[in-house]
Amino acid sequence: MAILTDNKVLFDTDAIRNAGGVNIAVVTTEWNDKIVDELWSGCQRVLKQFPVRFTYSLKVPGAVELTHACAAIMNQTKQKTDVIIALGAVIRGGTPHFDYVCESVVQGITSLNAQGKIPIIFGVLTLDNEAQAWERLGGTHGHKGEEAAYAALRMALINLDLHRM
Repeated sequence: MAILTDNKVLFDTDAIRNAGGVNIAVVTTEWNDKIVDELWSGCQRVLKQFPVRFTYSLKVPGAVELTHACAAIMNQTKQKTDVIIALGAVIRGGTPHFDYVCESVVQGITSLNAQGKIPIIFGVLTLDNEAQAWERLGGTHGHKGEEAAYAALRMALINLDLHRM
């Protein structure tokens, strides 16, 4: 289990000091909106420190729909997007639905990332209960929204470097 102190490398601001001008798209879910809104707030706290540009900000009904929205953004040509952040929360219920949703989202986002076009940051919390969300939104496990923003900036810069080779 990761705790806040395990993530020092993620917050290496030297690695992202040149993140100005990165074009970011964000896709969030409507389901579990209190949790997702706090994920997005954490992202914004980090991203506002850099002169990034938001190309898209979309809300989709639920976690399964994240893959479609990310693919649509990735494949469009109207606006250059360097990285996509997908934010959501799936909370285990009393049926296997949780497992199907989580597997679908993980496979979908992984498949898009494997295409190598632009990075898609997996900011989807998979939780047994709502209390676990708040442990990951400023509690003992850090703030996963902030972590998603740092990861997005780092991956955007890495991807831009790779495409220059």
